[in-house]
Amino acid sequence: MKIIITESQYKRILKEEEEQKVLRIPSFKFFNNDWDLLQKFLERNGNPPYSLGGNLDLRGTQIESLGNLQSVGGNLYLGGTSIKSLGNLQSVGGDLDLYDTPIESLGNLKSVGGILGLFGTSIKSFGNLQSIGASLNLHNTQLSKKYTREEIRQMVDVGNLIFM
Repeated sequence: MKIIITESQYKRILKEEEEQKVLRIPSFKFFNNDWDLLQKFLERNGNPPYSLGGNLDLRGTQIESLGNLQSVGGNLYLGGTSIKSLGNLQSVGGDLDLYDTPIESLGNLKSVGGILGLFGTSIKSFGNLQSIGASLNLHNTQLSKKYTREEIRQMVDVGNLIFM
């Protein structure tokens, strides 16, 4: 039997296959809010791309990268960590807190649904960031000295205030 499909149908099938390869974890609570336990589980399963529902709070940890994490449904708290890379992270449904971290680029991140807090970071680049649903805090960063609010709004769609 031969089936003929359009190019757009073929692309949709490929996209669905790619989306199905992402491991969906409903909540960090399934791992007792223990990052190391989650990482061991992922390692045993071949380190697949994954998404987390709910919030992810890693404040105060020594984490340097988020690895294959693609999305967080709620808030992502990384303030005070050693984070240097967001890895494959593309979206955060709520707030993203990166206060006082050594991060220099937002890398693959495309959207933040709530507030993006970059206060006191080493941030030099928005990377692939396209939109922020609420406010952007760039106080005490190199970007706040390099660009005006208007220039930042030309680079990123910010839904509310920009603090510099």
